[in-house]
Amino acid sequence: MAVSSIDTQNPSSKATAPIEIHCVKCESCGFTEECTLAYILRVRERYQGRWICGLCIEAVKDEALRSDTLISTEEALDRHIKFCNQFKASSPLDETEHPISAIGRILRRSLDSPRPLRSNSSGVFPGFEEVTQGSISSSV
Repeated sequence: MAVSSIDTQNPSSKATAPIEIHCVKCESCGFTEECTLAYILRVRERYQGRWICGLCIEAVKDEALRSDTLISTEEALDRHIKFCNQFKASSPLDETEHPISAIGRILRRSLDSPRPLRSNSSGVFPGFEEVTQGSISSSV
């Protein structure tokens, strides 16, 4: 039995509306992104009415996690914006790296190399290194 192509089409695909894209500028670093209106509204809702780009969103999350004390997303955002403004004011943009590039480089570097442990476990347990190396060599 043959099925016509009209019967096999998804009804929702017939009336697909074009997605409207908007250009928005990050209030933190100045980077411009193309996004849907729905995404723009979600970001502004989460960040006190401010639009921030995806990279700055990650930097704000990292700022909140790295803080010694528990801070709100708003405080982390304020710290990040302050950092970007200080970076921009430190020297003219034509003589220095753009903030978004610098943040991207820092994030890539931190993701590429794992953080070293803050405590030296062999210093806590003297002789631990010899015991573990001795047991490894005798078991091989």
